[in-house]
Amino acid sequence: MCDICHINFIRAVVIGRWVRVKGSATGRNGRGLRRRSDEEAISVKDHFDMMAAYNAWANNRLYDAAAALPDEAYRRDMGAFFKSIHRTLNHLYGADMIWMSRFRGLPNPPWTLDHIAHDELSCLRKRRVMMDHDILGFVGGLTEPMLSDDLSYTTVTGPSEVTQRLDAALAHFFNHQTHHRGQCHAMLTQLGTEAPPLDLLYYQRES
Repeated sequence: MCDICHINFIRAVVIGRWVRVKGSATGRNGRGLRRRSDEEAISVKDHFDMMAAYNAWANNRLYDAAAALPDEAYRRDMGAFFKSIHRTLNHLYGADMIWMSRFRGLPNPPWTLDHIAHDELSCLRKRRVMMDHDILGFVGGLTEPMLSDDLSYTTVTGPSEVTQRLDAALAHFFNHQTHHRGQCHAMLTQLGTEAPPLDLLYYQRES
């Protein structure tokens, strides 16, 4: 495949115009890719709707696993960036609170990135569920044109003024959640408990 054709193929996959199916003429054993129609193509807005739903799904699984731990294990320093599952889950909640404030044009909450919003897991989980519901509502209310709008905010560390497109900020927002859930997943494994599958693919297959 020529370089230009390869680039165009990748672009088509990224925007959701290709889908792997059985019975396609390409690939072995009748499996391969067929091109979707424009009406079937997944938009950037659709992608972020999916990521918001995936975020809530993955958090629910992760909190189930954390709730099954003894309190000492939940709080144990495992050498992660925020040390423990307890501190990492609080960081995720706090960072999401900061980003949701930015998305709405509000000042950052007066928190550092290692702020402990809720010391008890049960309280933190209630707030997490509320936060995930809020994220679903916010992303659901966006339109495709709004995703290219500029978002301006003040960083927590620094601080400095930053302006970037909303879609770029949302991409970081959801990637950041996945990054730290992965750290929690590793800590659960190190503690000898069964860590739940959190891959996006599992969510896609279930939904």
